[in-house]
Amino acid sequence: MKTEIFGKPYSMKQLSVLLIASSLIISCGSSKSVATKKNTNTKTITKSENLRNLDSKFDGTVSKSINEILKDAEKYIGTPYKFGGNTSSGFDCSGFTVKVFEENDFKLPRRSSDQAEAGEKIDIKEVKPGDLLFFATAGGSRVSHVGIVHDIGNDGEVKFIHASTSKGVIISSLNEKYWNKAYLHAQRVL
Repeated sequence: MKTEIFGKPYSMKQLSVLLIASSLIISCGSSKSVATKKNTNTKTITKSENLRNLDSKFDGTVSKSINEILKDAEKYIGTPYKFGGNTSSGFDCSGFTVKVFEENDFKLPRRSSDQAEAGEKIDIKEVKPGDLLFFATAGGSRVSHVGIVHDIGNDGEVKFIHASTSKGVIISSLNEKYWNKAYLHAQRVL
């Protein structure tokens, strides 16, 4: 049985693949630029404030438990992206955070939108390694991606480790235009 979409016939198998691919793009990030204007009420910073020039309050001290979380996260760098994945054979963004925190005896909810409600919401100027950053990679204000703060440079640059759809587990920076624009808020769960 074929279904027509935009005048072209598609089989159920083709439609299933199309639906899976569509959900993959909006579930845990995308490598394409976001053109949609987002609601700025959800951010802990104002639209005019630039994340690139933060006056971070981080003093450089990281606890032993957070150091362990970061070491566990780093060992997965290069692991490919896999929709719904939460093992070393492939991760999606929230599967990655769940696995890393689970290895350190801390339970997080499975979905990034639920993780965005865990712990305490904090201002970006307050973040430290181990905190979670949330993004709206599909535009709007809906949480669709999560990463773990990895380090904060002397200049206030926030770097985070996450499972990207295009490159798998990598370290990115909030200074990157794409992530800067998609940023929503930070949560402290530890």
